[in-house]
Amino acid sequence: MLSADQIAMIADELAEADRTHTVIPRITARFPDATIEDSYAIQGVWRDKNVAAGRRLVGRKIGLTSKAMQEATGITEPDYGVMFDDTVHASGSEIPVDAFSNVRIEVELAFVLKTALEGPDCTLDDALAAIDYAVPALEVLNSHIELEGRTIVDTISDNAAYGAMVLGDVHKRPDEIDLRWVPGLLYRNGEITETGVAAGVLDHPARGVAWLANKFHQHGARLEAGEIILAGSFTRPMWVSRGDDVLCDYGPMGTITCRFI
Repeated sequence: MLSADQIAMIADELAEADRTHTVIPRITARFPDATIEDSYAIQGVWRDKNVAAGRRLVGRKIGLTSKAMQEATGITEPDYGVMFDDTVHASGSEIPVDAFSNVRIEVELAFVLKTALEGPDCTLDDALAAIDYAVPALEVLNSHIELEGRTIVDTISDNAAYGAMVLGDVHKRPDEIDLRWVPGLLYRNGEITETGVAAGVLDHPARGVAWLANKFHQHGARLEAGEIILAGSFTRPMWVSRGDDVLCDYGPMGTITCRFI
């Protein structure tokens, strides 16, 4: 495992890469014995420094919620990161490419909690009862670590590759719609590139919320009322560049648009 000094050093490197929109060498190339516990420790130091600097935490992202992505990364459970208020965009926004080191888009649902949610035995029904509403969301992935050869340790350390989020306008309570069957048709410059259905996320997109509440309980924490939980992608990532127009059609949950400038 890494020492406290090594963890702090890597967290500082990631903070500088975020500030300069650059990438750093893979952590696992330099510290091959680094563990998943180390990676969450790095993320935690980075998070706490951001909070101390005045950024406001508004929610959590969950990643690696599909079997295909878990098998590709060699991990058997999802991962998670944090989301700050200055990373949340409304549908129709223009988003500067220069704010990121690299830009990919994933199709997801987000959930806003009306009550706190705490493990250790949180179920899908518990999560659905705690959710105020679901809202369509696009996640903007952003890696501050070189992509080639990257492992799950690198990704978690880098705040689970979270960059930003674009939220839609349609809100649905869990009892208003079958969330498993929410579709996603992702377009770049008018051309369809990815499709998926929300059941691809752990067979129900809210199941990750229950998983995260149970995971947090292991660390003496809980999910709080008002938090946004980004539940994981049900499409592959789509690369975007400056000038690209993005549209995602969620069927009964409306559309999201954004433009990268």
